[in-house]
Amino acid sequence: MESTTEKNIATFTHLSTLTQYFIPFGNYIFPIILWSTKKEQSEFVDHHGKQVLNFQLSLLLYSLVLLMIAIPSFLISVFNNMSLNALINDHDLNISNFNFEGNIILLTLGLLCILLFGFLKVAEFFLIIYASVKTSNGEKYQYPITISFIK
Repeated sequence: MESTTEKNIATFTHLSTLTQYFIPFGNYIFPIILWSTKKEQSEFVDHHGKQVLNFQLSLLLYSLVLLMIAIPSFLISVFNNMSLNALINDHDLNISNFNFEGNIILLTLGLLCILLFGFLKVAEFFLIIYASVKTSNGEKYQYPITISFIK
């Protein structure tokens, strides 16, 4: 049976990832601080600290992959119809002869990646809240789509 202190620390470990909206890399810094203070003393806090960090690292990996697909897709589709001389000689970026039909696959792929990224961020928010509620009730929670980096 977990004590109230263990439940609170584990719950705050989950909730501390929401600091990413105010402090850069807060979703890594604060969970690591909370987890490392009590991981040796409580199996419950240790479990949840690992879950939080694995989930955040997994989302970082998924986000980087999506952005690595989306950005080149958009750049290739924009610069596909431009000549190098037009880019060098003119100081203004002129995309007057853009061909949507020839670039629809790349544009769709880039847009799909951006939408998936947005879905991941919304799902992350609600999963953090859900995990916090489960943890405060004393249940062990595992995030979906998580790669176990820390075991």
